[in-house]
Amino acid sequence: MPRPSETLLACAASHARLVADVANMSENNVREPSRLPNWSRAHLITHLARNADSFSWLVDGARLGERRQQYPEVGMRDRDIAAGSTRSKSELYEDLALALEGLEVAWSKLGDDQWTIVQDGSSGELEMSEIVFRRLREVEIHHVDLDVGYSASDWPALYVEGELRRQLERLPGRADHTSLVAWLVGRSDVPEFDPWW
Repeated sequence: MPRPSETLLACAASHARLVADVANMSENNVREPSRLPNWSRAHLITHLARNADSFSWLVDGARLGERRQQYPEVGMRDRDIAAGSTRSKSELYEDLALALEGLEVAWSKLGDDQWTIVQDGSSGELEMSEIVFRRLREVEIHHVDLDVGYSASDWPALYVEGELRRQLERLPGRADHTSLVAWLVGRSDVPEFDPWW
């Protein structure tokens, strides 16, 4: 598979929008609640930085020929988010900016023949090319969750179309098939769905 250039560009643009909005936050802003239950904006900013680092870890492993797990220690993800959420706005911003730059540099070092290499993501095996889309998903969804004026209507078409295809592929496994078909043909209410992730 060739380098996913279009998705890489979309992800870099998504990173730039995120960093700009975080730069405009005040110290009080980062302490305020996000749209995620029990998470402040500082929790979410920290998560976005650590997620970038975890993907950099996987990408660097692929480049070096090492099979890696996204979070090599049990509880690492949650510990890091909790610890990072107490930092000042300037520390949060600098950490986020460095993590995003680090991920983009890691991607730039992958050879054209390395985008099909598989690593162990938190939700299963991921090729390097899919990691780029997963990162785009993380940033676009959580940018909305920051509650700073960015909304789903701001999502780039590349993300929307890519996510729609992925979610439709998974749809049959998330609900009872009879209920799902009855809803799709307009003969019942929305069925109960298992989580999307």
